[in-house]
Amino acid sequence: MSPAVVDRSAFADPARAARIVVKVGSSSLTDDEGRLDVGRLTALVDVLAARIADGGQVTLVSSGAIASALTVLGLTGRPKDLATAQAAASVGQGLLMAHYTRAFAAHGRHVGQVLLTVEDVVRQGHYRNAQRALNRLLDLGVVPIVNENDTVATHEIRFGDNDRVAALVAHLTHADALLLLSDVDALYDGPPTRPGSRRIARVESRADLAGVEISAPGSVVGTGGMVTKVEAATIATGSGVPVVLTSAASAAAALAGEDVGTWFAPTGRRIQTRRLWLAHAARTRGRVVIDAGAVRAITTGKKSLLAAGVVGVEGSFEAGDPIEVAGPEGVVVARGLVGYSAEELPDRMGRRSEELARSHGDASVRAVVHRDDLVQVRPR
Repeated sequence: MSPAVVDRSAFADPARAARIVVKVGSSSLTDDEGRLDVGRLTALVDVLAARIADGGQVTLVSSGAIASALTVLGLTGRPKDLATAQAAASVGQGLLMAHYTRAFAAHGRHVGQVLLTVEDVVRQGHYRNAQRALNRLLDLGVVPIVNENDTVATHEIRFGDNDRVAALVAHLTHADALLLLSDVDALYDGPPTRPGSRRIARVESRADLAGVEISAPGSVVGTGGMVTKVEAATIATGSGVPVVLTSAASAAAALAGEDVGTWFAPTGRRIQTRRLWLAHAARTRGRVVIDAGAVRAITTGKKSLLAAGVVGVEGSFEAGDPIEVAGPEGVVVARGLVGYSAEELPDRMGRRSEELARSHGDASVRAVVHRDDLVQVRPR
C-alpha cells in the first residue's frame, strides 16, 4: 500500500520544493541524558543528503551546540548562568560542526557554518550580507549549517531563538518551504500524552488554533517548546512560506509529502526582507507612546512618525535602535528604527516640525521613525 499523501491544495508541496529550510532542535539530536547522539544526527543527515541528491537545496538550522559540549566540559545539564552557557556554546559549536562535516562528507557534500546574531541583522545592510552568504553557499552546492551566535549573545540565551531564526532564514533565502523538527510528531489540540488529544493535521489561519492548549517548556537541553514552533510557523506563513511541523523521525516522510505532522498554510505574501527582520527578529531597546492621531497616521495613513504625535518615552536607546511604538492605551502597534536617542526625544515630543526647526535648527528636524523603517505589528 502506498503512503497516504495529504491534500495540499492550499500549500506549496515540500515534496516538490526546490529550496527548503530545516530546523532541528536539541531534543531531536540528544540521548536520554541530554548529550549529543551522533546516530540521530547522522540519520537526519542521511535524509537531507538524499533530498539534495534529488536536486533540492537544503539550509539546516541546527541547535545542539551546548549539548555537544556537556561531556567534554563535565557538565551534567544545560548551564543556568549566561557565562557558562556561552562557554559551552563556544566549545560545542566546533564539535557539532565536526560531526556534521563528517556526516555530510559521507555523501560527498560540504557544509558551511553560519552563525547569526539575530539583533544585528536588522541593521540596514547587515541582513543583505547574510542573504548573499547563504545564497552563495547554496549556489556552490554547500549545505549551510545555521545557528544563533550564542557565544557572543549580549542577552541571556532565550528559548525559541533558533525557531525564529529558521523562519527568518526561510524568508531570507526565498525558501519554498520550512520544516520544523521536534521531539513531538505534530501539533495536538492538547498535551500529546493526554488521552483523547488529537493531531491537528493542518492549520490554515489563526482561527484554527483557537482553544488549542500549547505547552511552553522545552527539553532539559533545549530552550524551546511547542509555543516557539507555532510562533515560528506564524512568522514564516505570514510571509508566504508554508511550514510542516513534525518529529525528526518523520523527516523523510514529511519531505516525501506524506500525511505526517501539522501543515501550516501561507497566510500572507512575501514582504521586504528587512521589514520582516524588523518585525520579528530585533530585540527592542525601548518604547515611544503616541497619541490616537499618530496611531492613525502610521497605520491607516502609512505616514512617518513625527515628534508631534509622541506623548511618552520609555527605556534607554540610541538613534538607529529598534523600538516599540505603542498607542495611548499601551497596545504596541508598530516597531521601527528610531531617529532620536531616548535623551533627545523628551525635549522634542509633542512639538511640530516648524517649531523644532526654529528651536533646534533645520538639521535636527527628522522623523522619530521614518515610514521606511516602520512596520506594523498585530496586537498579541
